[in-house]
Amino acid sequence: MQQLVEREPTFGIRARYSASTITVYQAYRPEIGTAAARTGRFPSSWSRERMTWIKPSFLWMMYRCGWGTKEGQETVLAVEITREGFAWALRHACLSHHVPELHGDAAAWKRELRRSPARVQWDPERDLHLRPLPHRSLQLGLAGEATARYADEWVVGISDATPLARRVHAHVRAGELDRARSLLPQERPYEADDEALRHLRR
Repeated sequence: MQQLVEREPTFGIRARYSASTITVYQAYRPEIGTAAARTGRFPSSWSRERMTWIKPSFLWMMYRCGWGTKEGQETVLAVEITREGFAWALRHACLSHHVPELHGDAAAWKRELRRSPARVQWDPERDLHLRPLPHRSLQLGLAGEATARYADEWVVGISDATPLARRVHAHVRAGELDRARSLLPQERPYEADDEALRHLRR
């Protein structure tokens, strides 16, 4: 009998999390990233005026920062935040692009986008070679009130994930995929409130 293979949902969140926290990833230049990892807080040079994007997927972060080799993204941070904060951001988020079935006309979507302190993008998840996969990974952009809450209320801890990124990348380059895979953060389906995600699935 043919074995059924469980398929990943097209729009689902996979993350490393506990009962009270979820880990997201960001990458910064060393002056910001190193200071944040050392103190567990973002330094004063970290801008609260611009949108900051957080990503629950380690491999999507590796795709975005080139395993920590891209200029200005040399320090990879694992940021542990409260699940309550993450849920707040989802509830107050808007999709970053217009979907007629969800928003109606484009003008309605633009109004929602302007008043939302967070926005969501669903981008193809990546494999160890950073090639796109059929299912998508959540990116969560924070601005205004959401940025302040993130920095001042939600952050539980910040650690430097750059050494991990380099070890995994070295094994990938050597063709040692099983060893690379064994080092990856243990991400599993994240059970977000359906109500919080309904307006964010396209």
